[in-house]
Amino acid sequence: MTHPAPKANLDARGLFCPMPILKASQLLETLGRGEVLEVLADDPAAPSDFAAFAKRTGNPLLASEENSGTYRFVLEHK
Repeated sequence: MTHPAPKANLDARGLFCPMPILKASQLLETLGRGEVLEVLADDPAAPSDFAAFAKRTGNPLLASEENSGTYRFVLEHK
């Protein structure tokens, strides 16, 4: 499934919980409704953290992928 091109990107590699979520949350707030944020992270807790964040905030998690220890998340600002 293709998603809109990200309006913003966040490289949170090297950061650990809760920093990737906090930084993503701050950046999402700068986006307009329907705009997309792409996040890269390497914290092993990131997949569950971002799934919980999306559910709690209502910002849809459009993609969650892992490649060689780097996780990629695509969130849409609600």
